[in-house]
Amino acid sequence: MSYSYFLHPLAVEDYKEAYAWYEDRQPGLGERFIKAVRFKIDEIIQHPEIYGSRDRKEFREAMIDYFPYLIVYKIQKRKKLIYISSIHHSKKHPRKKYRR
Repeated sequence: MSYSYFLHPLAVEDYKEAYAWYEDRQPGLGERFIKAVRFKIDEIIQHPEIYGSRDRKEFREAMIDYFPYLIVYKIQKRKKLIYISSIHHSKKHPRKKYRR
């Protein structure tokens, strides 16, 4: 069963920042990043429990294909909602990927 999803406002900023960085490096690469993120979000909302948790049990992490980014999210089963707390570069400080 499909869930809906909500992005934390700072996750939206992460997303836009990464898009701009990739697009500055090579035209079209930002678009490939967006497609990879959307594909992974679609996968998460179709099968939210497919990815496991790492440091904090309530958060799950899905690695984005071809890019060094994670989608960090929580499942709210009663509301059928996926709460995406961050789109986090895997080389940045790991504690900053958890937002409430």
